[in-house]
Amino acid sequence: MTLSLYVPRRSLVHRLPAGAKLLALAVLAVVLFAAPSLPVVGGALVGVLAVGLVLARLPVATLARQARTVSWWLAGLFVFHALFSDVATAALTVLRLLALVLAAAVVTSTTRVTEMVAVIERLCAPLRLVGVRPARIGLVISMALRFIPVLAERTDRIRQAQAARGGSARGVRGLRTTVTPLLVQLLQMAHTISEALDARGTDDVPPARVRRAPAAG
Repeated sequence: MTLSLYVPRRSLVHRLPAGAKLLALAVLAVVLFAAPSLPVVGGALVGVLAVGLVLARLPVATLARQARTVSWWLAGLFVFHALFSDVATAALTVLRLLALVLAAAVVTSTTRVTEMVAVIERLCAPLRLVGVRPARIGLVISMALRFIPVLAERTDRIRQAQAARGGSARGVRGLRTTVTPLLVQLLQMAHTISEALDARGTDDVPPARVRRAPAAG
């Protein structure tokens, strides 16, 4: 499994500015929730697949992996809505979220992390007036995006190690045997990264600029 969300290709989608792709993702989210109908949601899902597979020329495995990651959650959501509302509402909810997940996967697969972080920092630039540093927000977003594939890789390693020791358990026990070592590894990684950031002075407050008085003539 690759440790990068970006999939290099020479396509129109890759050449689009990061801001335009993030804006399109936001518009898609608004449309999906403002027009709750199966034709609209189904058409949006087909459009996302067409953009990702045809225009961006992404591998099918890339989008399939993203869908597989949230498959159990979507299945549980479908059952919940089917029991407490109706099947049509359940299908609408699942298709809507699946379209958003795949659209986000297309954006992250066709946009470098540095480009997305630069857009976010520009959007957060007015927050400097209230003492917020946009660079810190960009750092948090960048680390979150880079940790997604690392988290998936660590999960795969744990499952492969369990299978090599005699097979992995299923159900609640399998979830517990995977989540516990994963949390331990993530806490250790977070501690190491925090120490590295402290050593580099990431949390230091920049010194205030002192205005010099004009020299007496």
